[in-house]
Amino acid sequence: MINKIVDGLDAAVADIPDDAVLMVSGFGGAGLPFELVDALVRQGARGLTIISNNAGSLGKGLSKLVAAGQVRKFICSFPRQPGSNAFDDLYREGKLELELVPQGTLAERIRAGGAGIGGFFTPTGAGTELAQGKESRVIDGVEHILEYSLRADYALIKGHTGDRWGNLTYRRSGRNFGPVMAAAARCTIAQVSHIVDLGGLDPEHIITPGVYVQRVVLAGAN
Repeated sequence: MINKIVDGLDAAVADIPDDAVLMVSGFGGAGLPFELVDALVRQGARGLTIISNNAGSLGKGLSKLVAAGQVRKFICSFPRQPGSNAFDDLYREGKLELELVPQGTLAERIRAGGAGIGGFFTPTGAGTELAQGKESRVIDGVEHILEYSLRADYALIKGHTGDRWGNLTYRRSGRNFGPVMAAAARCTIAQVSHIVDLGGLDPEHIITPGVYVQRVVLAGAN
C-alpha cells in the first residue's frame, strides 16, 4: 500500500544532509512552508544551497536558516527584504553566496529542470551584468543569453490538501512555485493543511500528481 504521509515535521526533514540543494516554494509568505523550514532549522543541516523566490524577511521562514548560519548560497530573485539584516551582514562579509536570477527566468529554469531540458535562450538579462560570462546569440534580431536548468536534491513546498499517494491541491496564490519545484527535485516534501482519503480529491482539481511527491506532512489548517 502506497502511503507517503509522514508522522511529524521533524521526521519529514530528518535525512536532509549538509551541503544539500533545496528548492523552497513561496512568493513572499504565500505558499512558503514555514513549518518545514522551522523543522529544518531544528534539524541543523548546514552548507545548504537554497533556490527560492526570496531569501526571507522579518526573522521568519528562510531568514531563520540564514541567521542560524545554515545557508551557503542563495539562488533567488529578491534577496533583500524588510528585516533581512542577517542576509545583508553575511553577504557583505563574504560568508554567503548569491546568484541573482530574474523572477521569470528563475521559474523557467526550475520548470526546465523538471521537464528534463538542459537549458534555454532568453532575452531577459541580455546586455546587463547578469549576462556576463554567459553564452549569447541573436534570435530573430534579438540578443538572447543561455540559462541552464535548475534541479535540487529536495523541494520543500506547501500545498493545501493532499492524500496518501501525494496528490496535491493548492490554495489560490499559494500555488506559485510549488508545482514546478515538485517536478524538479529528487525528493519533494509537501506540508499540507488537510489530508483526505483516496478519492477525496477531484482529479480535475489535482495540480501536482503524487508521482512528483515523496512525503506529505500535516502542518495545521489555514
